[in-house]
Amino acid sequence: MPIESINAELCTGCGLCEKNCSMDVIRMDATSGKAVIKYKKDCMACFLCEVDCPTKAIDVSFDKGVIPVSAFG
Repeated sequence: MPIESINAELCTGCGLCEKNCSMDVIRMDATSGKAVIKYKKDCMACFLCEVDCPTKAIDVSFDKGVIPVSAFG
């Protein structure tokens, strides 16, 4: 589960992370209007959310990433 956390204090609720997450891991919370990790186990460590976050509120750890078996042929 490579995605570690989303800092609610830094998150502005822009929605870029939710829009760019191809695995549907991140959602916008209706109450707070901020990004939350919804499906942590589905994160494939593509780092798009972390790279695209304008406030650097998202932390993804490559060390906890899982390489799919199909990557080895």
